[in-house]
Amino acid sequence: MQIEQIQDHPDFRRLNEIAGIAVDLRYAGPNNFVSRSIYGNWDCAWLHKDAAVGLVKVVDRLSQQKVPVTLLVLDALRPHRAQQVLWKQLEGTELQLYLADPERGSIHSYGMAVDVTLLDASGRELDMGTGFDEMTPLSHPKLEQLHLSQGMISATQLANRQLLRSAMLQSGFLGISTEWWHFDFGDRASVRADHDRID
Repeated sequence: MQIEQIQDHPDFRRLNEIAGIAVDLRYAGPNNFVSRSIYGNWDCAWLHKDAAVGLVKVVDRLSQQKVPVTLLVLDALRPHRAQQVLWKQLEGTELQLYLADPERGSIHSYGMAVDVTLLDASGRELDMGTGFDEMTPLSHPKLEQLHLSQGMISATQLANRQLLRSAMLQSGFLGISTEWWHFDFGDRASVRADHDRID
């Protein structure tokens, strides 16, 4: 199915129908690693309904925190065509490890992955030690304890990441080893086998 037909797909839900989240799709504007809009006129503010249920659970968990925070969605449904553009942008560089090869397919293209962070009560992003899409080892969850011991991230930055990660993992999402902001909803092989890819 093409992204232009997404509003007719019964398995997808608009992000603005999910109460309690904020949305700032970074690839819909210039605030991303390619410094331009990748989505153009495409309406990418959607998630598969299963992942949307997961986000509702995340909102509920975050609402129980003593300090108020809001989930900010930075990317959700990413059409396969957009994944191809991003892959080509990093072609021939070591940074391609931060993207799913379009030949295999990104879980974003099934509406079953999100890139997220947290906002404080004033609407400011919590300090996670790096920005979204900072393609360096400092963004890797698997290296956080090492970076903490070396003074490369602070205890507060690590706590912010852990707050986000805990809410996501307890709500059915799975993290990855290279990006603190990325979470898949469900097993990747199952998603690719059982869901429609949006092109």
